Amino acid sequence: MTRAAPASKTALALRGGLALLAAVALAWIVFALVVRPSNDRPWAPEQARMPVAIVDGEAVRVADVRNARYRSTTDFDLRWEARDYRLDDVESAWFIVEPFADWRGPAHTFVSFGFRDGRHLAISAEVRKEVGEAYSPLAGLLRQYELMLVLGDERDLIGLRAAHRRDAVYLYRLEASPVEARALLVALLDRANVLAERPAFYNTLTANCTTTIVDAVDALAPGTVPMSWRTRLPGYSDDLAFDLGLIDTDLPRDRYREAHRIDGLARDAEAAGLEGEAYSAAIRSRWAGSTTSSASR
Repeated sequence: MTRAAPASKTALALRGGLALLAAVALAWIVFALVVRPSNDRPWAPEQARMPVAIVDGEAVRVADVRNARYRSTTDFDLRWEARDYRLDDVESAWFIVEPFADWRGPAHTFVSFGFRDGRHLAISAEVRKEVGEAYSPLAGLLRQYELMLVLGDERDLIGLRAAHRRDAVYLYRLEASPVEARALLVALLDRANVLAERPAFYNTLTANCTTTIVDAVDALAPGTVPMSWRTRLPGYSDDLAFDLGLIDTDLPRDRYREAHRIDGLARDAEAAGLEGEAYSAAIRSRWAGSTTSSASR
């Protein structure tokens, strides 16, 4: 009778590695079943309040609109405001992209809505960080963060990124009618209200800044934004929007992006002390008196 050859060290190491991987996977499944999102944690001050919108016909009151005054990314005065809007005054929707890495893939995206009186309301889906907590894409896959919608003044949400983080910022008017822009605004306000009542986890790939916008768009018009790696790597999301005809521009693909970069305008507007409607007009000054597409020719 021949004796079976002893298992090689490589085979034993492979079995051990697979066993460890299985144990880690099992531990993660157990953790995922047990951990629950919460709105009750020691939140970073700038994300301490969950905005809530009360809709009464065409009238909307939004509580806890953030309008901070920044001296730096860590030194600022917080202001939380209640603001009143009318849905029948919604005029436009804008898409903002903020790349923040040495390569193009990582970015933050959000939207802003323009009203006939010149005001704008920006809405940003973000990781809701606790005091002292930093963002990690890996932790974002592991149920380590809650998701929140920040509703804020453009001088806050755009100015923070352009003037104080010193990031590039791209601002695009969307090809959306006032009726379509209004519907998207209402959908995102509804999402903010739901998160205030029922917290949910952020996910780097499936529940991030861009997918939150895409989910709202697709709920209103299914199939408008097909599944794409460019929503998982938001730095490419403006290319996707361009290819889908969602950006209001007549420029070719190799020129449209730089024409919509506004971080320099945002820094100038903040240096000049502009606020509210004046700030929003200044960061759109290259398109003043015309639509985005006609001014871009």
